[in-house]
Amino acid sequence: MDSILIDEARTPLIISGPATGDADKYRQGLQVARRLRNETHFELKEKEKQAILTEEGIVVAQKALNIEDFYSGAANMEWPHVLETSLRALHLYANDVDYMVRNGEVIIVDEFTGRLMEGRRWSDGLHQAVEAKEGLRPRAQNQTLATITFQNYFRLFKKLSGMTGTAMTEAGEFASIYDLDVINIPPNRPIVRNDQKDVIYLKAEDKWKAIAEEISESHAQGQPVLVGTITIESSEMLSGMLKRRGVQHQVLNAKQHEQEASIVAQAGRKGAVTVATNMAGRGTDIVLGGNLEGLLSAEMSRQGWSEEGDGEAIASHRRQLEVQCEAERTQVLDAGGLYVLGTERHEARRIDNQLRGRCGRQGDPGRSRFFLSLDDDLMRRFYRDWVKNFLGRAGMGGGEPVESGMVSRAIEKAQKKVESYHFEMRKNLLEYDEVMDKQRHLVYDQRQDALEAKELRPKIEEMFREVIEETVSQSQGDGQDIAPDYDSISQWAHRKWGSAVALSDLEEVGLDGCAVVLREDVDRLLAHRDAEVGQEGMRELERFLLLDAIDNKWKDHLHNMDALRAGVGLRGYAQVDPKNEYKREGLEAFEGMLFLIADQVTDYILKVQIRQEDQSRLGSAWSSQEASHPAFAPALSPSQTAGPATSAPRPVAVGYGTAPSPGTTPEAPSAGSSAPPGRNRGKVARNAPCPCGSGRKYKQCCGRA
Repeated sequence: MDSILIDEARTPLIISGPATGDADKYRQGLQVARRLRNETHFELKEKEKQAILTEEGIVVAQKALNIEDFYSGAANMEWPHVLETSLRALHLYANDVDYMVRNGEVIIVDEFTGRLMEGRRWSDGLHQAVEAKEGLRPRAQNQTLATITFQNYFRLFKKLSGMTGTAMTEAGEFASIYDLDVINIPPNRPIVRNDQKDVIYLKAEDKWKAIAEEISESHAQGQPVLVGTITIESSEMLSGMLKRRGVQHQVLNAKQHEQEASIVAQAGRKGAVTVATNMAGRGTDIVLGGNLEGLLSAEMSRQGWSEEGDGEAIASHRRQLEVQCEAERTQVLDAGGLYVLGTERHEARRIDNQLRGRCGRQGDPGRSRFFLSLDDDLMRRFYRDWVKNFLGRAGMGGGEPVESGMVSRAIEKAQKKVESYHFEMRKNLLEYDEVMDKQRHLVYDQRQDALEAKELRPKIEEMFREVIEETVSQSQGDGQDIAPDYDSISQWAHRKWGSAVALSDLEEVGLDGCAVVLREDVDRLLAHRDAEVGQEGMRELERFLLLDAIDNKWKDHLHNMDALRAGVGLRGYAQVDPKNEYKREGLEAFEGMLFLIADQVTDYILKVQIRQEDQSRLGSAWSSQEASHPAFAPALSPSQTAGPATSAPRPVAVGYGTAPSPGTTPEAPSAGSSAPPGRNRGKVARNAPCPCGSGRKYKQCCGRA
């Protein structure tokens, strides 16, 4: 529970669409990034996992790419981002730590559970940069179609609750973000686990030697040992050390993910040694002496036994295993129970607590201890210098360990700093997403209404009213020197829906009456279309156009909001609150998106050419399309339908051209015709607006030779 609500909540959920962009830029960017020197050409921020180009680095990169200035044109402005992302991939993301390469793919490793995250990709070009780093062909970036934070996603549920053993350290965040109280329930039996003080070494090599020696001694005494590592690389390095010492052991990391349950289930057997990466949340209880059912199942598979034919043999072997497991359990208890050995402190105290909690369950004895060095990431980022000086003054050196409550408290303080930093990240992400959350609800409500075809006609009429009033207001002049431009209004209406309202009629009613006259014209044409196509066909057409407009404009809006958020932080230098600026400009962008949806729908609703196609010619290809969207179902002739012969045909294909005049029926092009609807519909002047409604001149659009 806490893994999802807390750890995973730093990254929003994203639904991606078809790939876009030039991914090969990351190959070039990586080649240039390899030439840049740390601290001279770029700065690394390990805590934030960011890389920033210096001015000198920008100059060197521009020369390497043969570009005069990254910031002189839109075509080159992407390069600084590509280069900084490539530097992150080179210096801050490591194979077998943050990701694995398997079957020609880069697969992300979950930093909290150690599991592979199949099918997930880093965003913002990072995945492409890592692919280029590993010599793979970068795949094009996906575009975001929908996104939501974990926090806002779980807020959609009416009730939210859960149970976990390590929520107390994050009680404040549960209360402030999810409005959840954390209640501490005492254990069923008293905990007798011995949590020993951390052991600290100056160098990582000394630490790993001490760990291997500690494991060997415990293994020789018959005490099972569960070793927790942070990375796959560390687990495999330790595995090699144990092999050289002749210690039999099991390794559990993302590479052995399939055997996870069986490995963990037997981690409590006498003398068992299990090296696990990020042990938290494995979901299988460790039973001292061995898991009876797991051992029996393994033997049945080895012998090829079945419940039906080998019942007696299975029952006999079960009795033997019961005696064996009970005897081993007694020996393990005498040896002190399960020994949990941590090789490094995690950034979050909860993960360390989860590892400790694997032993001492249900009143069993056990002990836990962490072995640390000043080369560990957490120590190096926060306390290496002063701790090293402190330990040096204490006379520590030459591989000697130290157990210091002061150092342990310093480590816990560092973990609290990291937790606080991550909490601020999640809180900041949520505050920005609050703006998108309100917009998301409004858009998806409209989309759901369109899917269910709820009252679409009033929405269409309201869209026409909005675009008409906007156009009239833009052409009204200033009331003094600039007169109202009735001619532009007339031309716009003709391009928009083939309006037959004369210029003189508009001039006669004045600006106040223009919108009324144009809306009446639209209502008349909509009524004509209803009679021409049929109520059912018109509703399907309206639904299709609305869904198409909402999906396309919302996708573009998400991209624009991402770009706004990426740069709005710089507003702080102008003594302006970036979050308020994001809210203000986000609202303006959202209102603009709603107008663009209305503009697109009204642009097509009266122009669309609905053609009836021969079902036999189309064949079975229509069956799947009809299932996916009824607006593309084939029109059936009266003899093919079970309904009355006068039923209205359904629209099957759309083409955009000028709207037909009232009382006329558009002719469907012949089967061999390749010209789209709207072309060659009478003589059009070459410099006149194209009747297809594109907004371009006829000679530059449909009138091209």
